Order: sequence, then structure tokens, then C-alpha cells
Amino acid sequence: MNINWDTQQQQRVPLSQVVSDCVQRWFQDTLREAKNGDKAMEVLVGQMYLSGYGVARDEKKGHAWIKRAATSRSSAWKLRDKPPGYAASDSDSDELKGDTK
Repeated sequence: MNINWDTQQQQRVPLSQVVSDCVQRWFQDTLREAKNGDKAMEVLVGQMYLSGYGVARDEKKGHAWIKRAATSRSSAWKLRDKPPGYAASDSDSDELKGDTK
């Protein structure tokens, strides 16, 4: 088995670059779904803008997406300070945990 190590070294991409590319593609996919009216994706796009996850941080755009989602989903505003991927059901279950008496 003859392996050309120089060629193999040139094909390697740093893991950080791969992850960054994946996060940016995730944002683009999420944005596309949000623009098509998916309320959960509207919240996620807002979270991503607010935290700068996969896109340049932009509080104005983040709040606009959260506001858009909140027109039909009142719990959306509760999620604006949560990390991307934190779902409304997660928020609701946290509140229920504290209510047990």
C-alpha cells in the first residue's frame, strides 16, 4: 500500500473550519424555513442572531424574528435569551419543575 502523505496533508481541513461551515449552513437552512413561516424556526433564527451563532450577531434582526414568531406564539419572547436550539417546550417544562409543591 503506497500512500502519498503530502497529498493527504493537503486535503485536511481543520475541525474548527468544518464546524464553522456546518453552523453557517444550519443557519441558512433555518433561515429558509423561517422565511417559509415555520414559527419554531423563526424563534431559532432570532436566537441565532441574538447570540451570533452561525451568523454575525445582530440584536435588531434577532428581536425582529422573535417578534415575528410571537405574533402567534406568545412564549417566543421567553426564549430570546436562551441559546440556539432551546425549544419552547424546554422553557415550559422548566417552569413546571419549579411549580411542584
